[in-house]
Amino acid sequence: MSKRKQIAIYGKGGIGKSTTTSNLSAALSDLGYSVMQIGCDPKNDSTTTLRKGKPIPTVMDTVRSGSNKLDNLIFEGYNGVHCVEAGGPEPGVGCAGRGIIAAIELLDNNGIIDDIDPDIVIYDVLGDVVCGGFAIPIRQGIAEQVYTVTSSDYMAIYAVNNLFKGILKYSGSGGALLGGIIGNSISKISQKEMITDFSEKTETNVIEFVPRSSTVTKCELDGVTTIEGAPNSEQAEVYRQLARNVINNKDSYIPKPFEAQDLADWAASWINNLLKEEKIEQNGIRSGSGEGI
Repeated sequence: MSKRKQIAIYGKGGIGKSTTTSNLSAALSDLGYSVMQIGCDPKNDSTTTLRKGKPIPTVMDTVRSGSNKLDNLIFEGYNGVHCVEAGGPEPGVGCAGRGIIAAIELLDNNGIIDDIDPDIVIYDVLGDVVCGGFAIPIRQGIAEQVYTVTSSDYMAIYAVNNLFKGILKYSGSGGALLGGIIGNSISKISQKEMITDFSEKTETNVIEFVPRSSTVTKCELDGVTTIEGAPNSEQAEVYRQLARNVINNKDSYIPKPFEAQDLADWAASWINNLLKEEKIEQNGIRSGSGEGI
């Protein structure tokens, strides 16, 4: 690659953001790219499945200890992926976003990323709030593209809409733009249609849909990504296609987010449709179970 690609992946906690990010990193490494993944979530679990389930010391741990051993910040993961965890403050003390600020400053000021010179740097960022340190990859334009992971759950889409407001706010001052939406945990056509409609209404794009899969759960219980634990599965191929899409994506969007009430009204209409669909399916199962009696 002639130019390092830096992206940030946001998403509501529990939506599968880190699972998606780690499988993306693993898939990119299998495609021959040198990858660095920087976990920017206070839970410090972004890179664990890249390292057989083993956690690593965080940047904030290093800062608090007063250690000058900067080589202790980066650990090797699956297929040579460089793993970093920003970490957060001690429980009940300070701002969680401070870990991101400290990590980025430490890595940049000491030329650590330049020394490793990865082809791709991926920031895995908690997307429930887009403020303080969590907004740095967007606000300072550190990432050239932002991706957001969402399901058809209302609160997940609400978090995405807030992210869009942040991207829009900083878009005029050199901030990162949106690369696309990653629809995750998809099990029904209507869920895909809902996310597609949201992207159309906000003038953005869906770059990939990732289906719900027990393969992912099994691999995570084994402490590995799906790319490593089930490389020949259909789910692994979905992640490889996501990796190819991200690498080839040259599009950037300035989203047009919903206003709060408009989002609630839009979501209500879709949720009603989803409930009707579920009711029809349940009635179909009940009527089918009685056949032949």
